[in-house]
Amino acid sequence: MMNADTRYKRFQTTLRVRPDDIDMFNHVHNSRYFDYVLAARYEQMETAYQMSMEEFMNQGYGWVVRTAHVDYKRPLTMGEEFTVETGLEDFHDRGCRVSFQIQSNKTGKLCCDGWFDYILIDIKTGRSARITEEMRAKYTV
Repeated sequence: MMNADTRYKRFQTTLRVRPDDIDMFNHVHNSRYFDYVLAARYEQMETAYQMSMEEFMNQGYGWVVRTAHVDYKRPLTMGEEFTVETGLEDFHDRGCRVSFQIQSNKTGKLCCDGWFDYILIDIKTGRSARITEEMRAKYTV
């Protein structure tokens, strides 16, 4: 684990609700919030950390979700623009915790927040792998 006093930057990605995100109750289906966080992290890996998912894969690694927690507060609706803010909370030898929040740009209100625990894997074996110093350095911003 890293020192508890270590603080990581947080990054934002703006997205918009698409028609296929809507459920039978006329708001975003709960599973789509996971997709929104994953889409934001994918973009942020390249733009904010300068180490994209493709670079991890070229080195023989990948990230998988071990545990995810979402606390839903209010729904997003069709066409609504929103911001996904994410940031590393903690590193350990083989993974990390990323916290997030999704906020409506229309109302400024929090729609949900939570965290994902990711594990780094060796793509060839499918087993967990140790985070390298290069990875740690790029993601400790």
